[in-house]
Amino acid sequence: MRIEANTVEEYLKAVPEERKEAFNKLRQTIVDHIPDGFEECINYGMIGYVVPHSTYPQGYHVTPELPLPFCNIAVQKNFIGFYHSGIYGSPELSAWFASEYAKAAKYKLDMGKSCVRLKRNDDIPYELIGRLMEKITVDDWIQIYEKNVKR
Repeated sequence: MRIEANTVEEYLKAVPEERKEAFNKLRQTIVDHIPDGFEECINYGMIGYVVPHSTYPQGYHVTPELPLPFCNIAVQKNFIGFYHSGIYGSPELSAWFASEYAKAAKYKLDMGKSCVRLKRNDDIPYELIGRLMEKITVDDWIQIYEKNVKR
């Protein structure tokens, strides 16, 4: 499932009713806990949180005209996708998150390199996601990105 939207507001209006409450709560958790300096926008067809060009003019190495992505959320066919580049770029952070997820959720973590697949609306560890969002500032993310991600 792909939601076609040009703004965050359009995206939110298009979220299917059965996922709307969980998705909105996830978004609000991110907004409430993400450090200053990141901007919310539509990025890669999802709601994204990015380092703007005004802070990091180089943009994303694969597509420099786009701002440096950090985190995205999206409604997928069978789950809500929570994409966090810090998990991908920092093995220590990934290990911490996996360990804490086991304590915070009833079901096993379903995660790819940076994608956490949230398949059950009633088992999203919002508090843990909030703590994760607080762990990386814009400056931290730029350093992790340049050291571990950018090739």
